[in-house]
Amino acid sequence: MAKASTQRLPAARCELGEGPHYDRATDTAWWFDIVGQKLFEHRFDTDETRMHGLPRMGSVAARIDDDRQLLGMEDGLYLRTKADGVLALLAPLEADNPATRSNDGRVHPSGRLWIGTMGKNAERQAGAIYWFDGCTVRTLFRTVTIPNSICFSPDGRTGYFADTAVNTVWRVALDAATGLPLGEPESFLSAKDLPLGGYFDGSVTDAGGVLWNAAWGGGSVSGFAPDGMLIRTFEVPAAQTSCPCFVGPKLDRMLVTSAWQGYSDAARAADPGAGFTYVIDGGFDGHADCAFRLDAETRSGDPKDRAT
Repeated sequence: MAKASTQRLPAARCELGEGPHYDRATDTAWWFDIVGQKLFEHRFDTDETRMHGLPRMGSVAARIDDDRQLLGMEDGLYLRTKADGVLALLAPLEADNPATRSNDGRVHPSGRLWIGTMGKNAERQAGAIYWFDGCTVRTLFRTVTIPNSICFSPDGRTGYFADTAVNTVWRVALDAATGLPLGEPESFLSAKDLPLGGYFDGSVTDAGGVLWNAAWGGGSVSGFAPDGMLIRTFEVPAAQTSCPCFVGPKLDRMLVTSAWQGYSDAARAADPGAGFTYVIDGGFDGHADCAFRLDAETRSGDPKDRAT
């Protein structure tokens, strides 16, 4: 077990903390409380956190440029203006199915987004994983229950994803120029590979291609080499760790979200760190989050929604 200093960020407790993203250009981390319909913004230079209310559940954020972000939300993919929180719909995402919402996602090195959906009550095989280029939403994988661990090798030639419900991480060969699959997925990690138990939740890859996974129910983040070998495990003071991302000018620190969703009052009392957001000073060899490449400037919908 690796030893490292772990800091709790000054932010409100999340029922379902998820979707952390680091904007290196502004030294700012973003993450969500999905069911609480909140977007958090933490500025490391001032150690201050702002909380923005959302009009619907959101789970994925990505930088577009200094002024704009892409947000994946329960009914669509939105352009968000940072200055005023105005949201403009780029493309619907299962908008005709109120039983589902967005979940885990990440931008491929090509600038294209992968994003998963799932049933709001984790209904069996109700979700899918999609690819988005700013105009077109393309289905990649269907019949997924809880899509997680979406991340990519630094060269963009390998994609990873998990279904937490079956506790398996898959990998698939990709076209590095587009982020689209070139073949069928193969199993990469299974439940036996988790050193402290739990379920595969969110993941991120570092500069060397090590996949770092947050284990839901395992209270930890573990690194797995491209051949599947366990590299290191860091404990986190919250059992339901949900998703990591690298932060800091050198990308040598790791932010990890967590959750208290599904807990009884007794369980919350027994896990007082649940729902908070942490930073591990682990000396990581991190890889920067990729910006979303918005080629088409056409817009659908009306920018009438506001996140404050």
